[in-house]
Amino acid sequence: MTEKINRKAIVTFILGVLSIFIPLLGFALGILGIIFSNFSSNEIKVYKERGKILFILGCIFCVIGILIQIVEIVGFIGIYFFGLDY
Repeated sequence: MTEKINRKAIVTFILGVLSIFIPLLGFALGILGIIFSNFSSNEIKVYKERGKILFILGCIFCVIGILIQIVEIVGFIGIYFFGLDY
């Protein structure tokens, strides 16, 4: 019997990729991805499922996406308060 791939690991991976490419909403997607990665990590260990690579890549993408969103938010706030003087 073949082992199945953990579905939460797939969700973590998808949310990680989306958190990089969707502006502002990506922050929330990254947080959700990290929450799902915690669940998928536990399920992969307990049920001996496949998907560890997806889980790891999803975590990395979520963190990168959150960092990108923080830079965007700080940039928007900086432009709003300090403006662009030419």
